[in-house]
Parts: sequence; structure tokens; C-alpha cells
Amino acid sequence: MRSIQTGMSLPLASVKPLDGLMRYRAYCLEQTRFALRDGIRQRERSPVTGGPLVPFGEIEGLSYVRCPESGSLFLASVADPQTWRELLSSVSMYRHSPEAFHFGIADLRQETVYTPKLGWIEETLRLQGVRRPRLLEVVTLPSDMGSLLRASGLFTDVVTVEEMLLASGRAPMPDEEPVQTAVLLESLDRVDDPAALVQAVVDRLSPGGLLFVTGLVASGFDLATLGIRNRYLYPPDRTNCFSLRGLTALLAASRLSLLEVSTPGMLDVQIVQAHLEQDPRLGVSPFERQLLESEEDTHRAFQTFLQQQRLSSFTRIVARKEGGASA
Repeated sequence: MRSIQTGMSLPLASVKPLDGLMRYRAYCLEQTRFALRDGIRQRERSPVTGGPLVPFGEIEGLSYVRCPESGSLFLASVADPQTWRELLSSVSMYRHSPEAFHFGIADLRQETVYTPKLGWIEETLRLQGVRRPRLLEVVTLPSDMGSLLRASGLFTDVVTVEEMLLASGRAPMPDEEPVQTAVLLESLDRVDDPAALVQAVVDRLSPGGLLFVTGLVASGFDLATLGIRNRYLYPPDRTNCFSLRGLTALLAASRLSLLEVSTPGMLDVQIVQAHLEQDPRLGVSPFERQLLESEEDTHRAFQTFLQQQRLSSFTRIVARKEGGASA
């Protein structure tokens, strides 16, 4: 199985600055509480194992639960699918507005987040010998990647569907033709029923078709170190925060074989440092504090180690639908 690391480094401020995040995070929490005001669906069973979930902690009154077997984290309660769709749409629109930090660093994020994702997809298609496939983009609109995917010339067609409609079986498709590739870029982090979304995508893939998945993982260094105190853990963007083991198990359960499992994240150390700068009293172990107070070369070497050992908190996965080679 392929695993990728990168020698690149970039500042946290160019991707998701912790200070800038707080206003957006507050909006997300407020909208989530609003979505849950008229009724909730309690999540009692793990989407990974089917086993019971156990309490993990609270984020401003919103409870998270944990899958003991996989270590994956889930928001304890969600709303009905239509309300959750409206919540994701509201948050996505706000994220693209001048009120959110994303707006001010849009060009930087294009360079550091979206263009590298397109390069990863392009390189994988080349290595797998897949030429100009039909692509299914699964997203809550507006899409950050849609224009890049269409302008790339890599695909004969790009079909965009809303992730919540697809997960609930209500997504209109322009035709019944299967697709040879699909992308779930942080979609499994957001939706109310990630197992249903994976299966819906697999059902639309041709045999041998490729699925590209990205997301945050709870088994990564910054999330494992900070736990419920991690400011990047909040709904609805992180309604689900799978461990790497949990996410790969979820995909394997849906007739997918794994071609690449990587954690090429570059920000774990910076994220924990930023939290400590915001709150010096934050509890970390003596070893962790020693590591964070060490020289920059040590930080880079440790981040490389996290990538190599699949212990960073950002993952990229390529999976193939069983039943043949993609065309």
C-alpha cells in the first residue's frame, strides 16, 4: 500500500490561523445548536464497528462520544437529514463570506490547500493508468475545488452532487452512467451518516473506480494530544473525526480496497504550539512541552516522523472499488 510524505512546510496562518478561526468556530457552534433545537437523533452506535459509543467530552454544551474500539469521535446528537443539510449549507455560505477568515487568505489557501489536492489526484490517476475519467464531486456548495477540477482537463465530465442529498438517497443524477472517479474531500467529517455516504458513492462508481478521501483524523498528534480541548474539533465541520484505523475500516466495509493511506499533514506541531500560546496553562506532558520548546529543526524532524508513521492529523486515502480495473 502506498504512503506519501512531503518535505514541504507552511505556516499555520496561511491555512487555518487559530486566532482567525475563533469567529468562524463560534458561528458553527451557534448554528449547530440552532439546528438541534427542534429535535435530535442520538448517536448510540459507532458507524465503524456498530458497537456502543461512550462519552468523550463537551464543546460548549455539545457532547462528543467515542468509539472505544477504533478511537473515532462523533458528535453525540444530529438533526434530521434535511435540517442537517441546511446547517451544512449555512456554514458553507458563511465560510465563503467576508466574515470568515477563509476570505482574507483565499489566495493562500488556493496555493497551499486546493492546488496540492489537485496535484495529488492528477499524480494518482497517472500512476493508476487512468485517463480522462468521469468524476463525481461530492460536496456542500459552494465548492472550493469544482472550478479547479473542471479547468484541469483531467476529466471528461465533472458531476457535482450535494453530500447530504447523496447520503440520504435524494441526490438527482444527470443520468445513470457510472463514474470512474469520485472525491470526498472532508465530506465524511461533516455528514450525519458517513457510512451511508460511502455506500452511495460506491454504488455510483464503476468496478475498479477510484475514490479520493481527505479528512482530519483523531489519531493524529495534535488531536490526540489536545483531545476535546482542540479548537479545531467542532461541529458541523467535525461532526465525525475518525481515527485512521476507523476511517480505513469504514471504507473497507464498502467493497473498497486501499491503494494509498497517508497522513502528509504539516501542521500538528504548530497547532499544539498555537494552543499553548493562547493558553499557557493547557495541560501537556513534560515530554510534549520539551518537544514544543525545542529548536525549529527538531519540530520539522518530528513532523516528518509523524508523516512517515501515519501519525499526523490530516489524511489522504485512495481506494478502489472491487471488481476490476478502472477505465
